[in-house]
Amino acid sequence: MTRDATNGGDDRDGGYTERAARVPGAVLWTRTLDPGHGPVAPVLPDGCMDLLWLGQGAGELRIAGPDTRAHRPAVDTVTHYAGIRFAPGAAPAWLGVPAHELRDRGVGLADLWPSARVRRLTERIGTAADPAAELEAVAVRLAGAAAPPDPLLAAVVRALGSGATVAETARLTGLGPRHLHRRSLTAFGYGPKTLARILRLQRALALARAGVPFAETAARAGYTDQAHLSRDVKDLTGSTLSGLV
Repeated sequence: MTRDATNGGDDRDGGYTERAARVPGAVLWTRTLDPGHGPVAPVLPDGCMDLLWLGQGAGELRIAGPDTRAHRPAVDTVTHYAGIRFAPGAAPAWLGVPAHELRDRGVGLADLWPSARVRRLTERIGTAADPAAELEAVAVRLAGAAAPPDPLLAAVVRALGSGATVAETARLTGLGPRHLHRRSLTAFGYGPKTLARILRLQRALALARAGVPFAETAARAGYTDQAHLSRDVKDLTGSTLSGLV
């Protein structure tokens, strides 16, 4: 499974909570799924990577890479999750792996780090009174041991997230188009054009969920028209905007 399995949620979920984490720009979330109530809300692409705790049996630590398409988490085995959702571009420096290597993938942390280190962390989280809080403590230590996130990456996210074109973003950040593309692959998992498309989707969802009419949502989010919005939502999520809202 990839991502945090949040991005919405419905009454088939046993419960979802989130709050700001003690890591700059990150979110700590928990989710419980009920396998007896059919499919759950889809996980939507958001440009982020997550450090996941799968709290079933002995527990497992995993990394959820950046998604390019929506998917639905399987609930036949694991039903209790916790995660740290890092801000776009932040996780690779803290986890030590380029984002593009994990695009549309979820891997065990033991596949990236020494198994003994992962085993100690797994035992620590699994035996904690509050596994989610202990997972957050692990993330705090990761962030503290790594170099601070490159502010240039945050500038890229701000520019694309506000609707700037890739060319405008390159000018604003002082990066040539090819350099911007390379940096984006490492930090976000895909090029700036794809990141811009995903951030635009998230803008549209926020507006629509706030009750903004779809035609106005399309205009404010940066789509050509409502039909363009509908096509893009369908392509990225496999659903309609009304279905997601």
